[in-house]
Amino acid sequence: MMNIENLVREQALRTVEALYGINDIELVQVSKTRREFEGDYTLVVFPLLKASRKGPEQTAQEIGENMAAREREILSFNVIKGFLNLTLSEEFWAQRFGEIAGEATYGFAQDSGRTIMVEYSSPNTNKPLHLGHIRNNLLGYSVATVMQANGHRVVKANLVNDRGIHICKSMLAWQKFGGGETPETSGLKGDHLAGKYYVEFDRRYKAEIAELTAAGMDEEQARQKAPSMVEAQEMLRRWEAGDVAVRELWERMNGWVYDGFDKTYAALGVDFDKIDYESQTYLLGKEIVEDGLRRGVFYRKDDGSVWIDLTDDGLDNKLLLRADGTSVYMTQDLGTAVQRFTEYRLDKLIYVVGNEQNYHFQALKLILGKLGYEWAENIYHLSYGMVELPEGKMKSREGTVVDADDLIADMIGTAREMSAELGKLDGIPTAEAENISRMVGMGALKYFILKVDPKKTMLFDPRESIDFNGNTGPFIQYTHARIRSILRKAAEAEIAFDGEVTPSGVSQAEIELIKLLADFPQVVSAAGENFSPALVAQYAYDLAKSFNGYYHDNQILREERADVRHVRLQLCEQVARVISRAMSLLGIEVPERM
Repeated sequence: MMNIENLVREQALRTVEALYGINDIELVQVSKTRREFEGDYTLVVFPLLKASRKGPEQTAQEIGENMAAREREILSFNVIKGFLNLTLSEEFWAQRFGEIAGEATYGFAQDSGRTIMVEYSSPNTNKPLHLGHIRNNLLGYSVATVMQANGHRVVKANLVNDRGIHICKSMLAWQKFGGGETPETSGLKGDHLAGKYYVEFDRRYKAEIAELTAAGMDEEQARQKAPSMVEAQEMLRRWEAGDVAVRELWERMNGWVYDGFDKTYAALGVDFDKIDYESQTYLLGKEIVEDGLRRGVFYRKDDGSVWIDLTDDGLDNKLLLRADGTSVYMTQDLGTAVQRFTEYRLDKLIYVVGNEQNYHFQALKLILGKLGYEWAENIYHLSYGMVELPEGKMKSREGTVVDADDLIADMIGTAREMSAELGKLDGIPTAEAENISRMVGMGALKYFILKVDPKKTMLFDPRESIDFNGNTGPFIQYTHARIRSILRKAAEAEIAFDGEVTPSGVSQAEIELIKLLADFPQVVSAAGENFSPALVAQYAYDLAKSFNGYYHDNQILREERADVRHVRLQLCEQVARVISRAMSLLGIEVPERM
């Protein structure tokens, strides 16, 4: 699909080459005209003055006159100091609109031939998903979808952290205090049941630390010597040694958690093409560490632990294996990365992980490079900011998190109540009304999170996210439903509007919306380049807001001129299509009516 900015740049280049002998595209700077000035695209003439040997305004005037004479797309121009503002013709915009309407995959790129893996979610199997996980999952899924829209083959991956000391804490607490409780006997989802005992472990562990410090032990030593921690570490050692009883308990409790996760993923509308488990990849990581030891990339301390010295790279010494031979996160991440690049021949591997892990992924990339893997440069850590609440940060061990399941239910319930109060569900059958409430509640949640630049820490306030006015998901969803209502009424009145768009039906009001529609492919491309669904979210809002202003100021179904009504109805159809397509990149459904 044609990039209009590039078209204007090429036209300007032809003109300045004819006038001044310039054939350097880098000197031809074109951008959208600022809103306060008349025009569609602006040429900056200052880089051309050396060749023109004239003043800025005289040079701009000369270029404008020549472009208007030789390029049929140029309707008019005006000069503001060293800036040439160009206005494109109604014929051009009508033709452009026809191209947009006629392209079935408008906004999405063709096959790039590249394979990109996006890893997200990566939960621990000792607790349910919470609000922080929601941002991770929504961001990862949306980035993957945006990458697909840019023509890449995408593999959505999830690495489940199903082993380690944190898992043993939940297992130990359930073993000692659970009394055989199961999801069936308790009525709790399996992930919630595991999380209950993770919190219980922490409560008892803190009490033991307090008791030891009261007896005169320093706090750091008390943390290491507390009976609960010693038992958890012994359970981890037994797990890695293949102890049958420990492994059976581990499989049982993890099974509960996976069932719970699946329900939450389904409610969020996210999925995966590839699920790896740390328990299956850490051994490969250990082999890689042993190989690095033999080659002198790593070193072993007297206590038997294995490290790498990264001080020359601005970091420090990084642990790879503990003294007792058990692995750390870095061990399994080394194994998983090697496995993935080998299996999929990846062009890029994107890790969607919070910014508290910046050091970890910087070290991972460095270590893989030192091991000789050239593809290490193709690793990218999409480091996102934390989610905070009006009352402060969340703490999993203390049980003060916002549970994902509870939040999803609350969002849908609030959407149901607000939609009913505003009369947006009047006359709609119960089942459809419930589905709309789900769409609106989840749309509000997803949009509120994804409209924020990934790198920024965000404050989540559920009360602000569900609003049918302003920069929210429900506002955009309602705009789509409004447009679909217009199109249904046109069909009921048997008003046909397909066929070629004539320039006579295109005024400046329509051109402004066509301009926005024409921006969509570049927005999708920029979102992919910057790994930022926020760009798509802002675009969807701008398009919905502009349409609402247009709808307020212009008749559509009651427009008397057939050619104008024809254009306006086609414009409705294309705006609805692009809104739906943009929102789909955010994982958001748009209702047909509200």
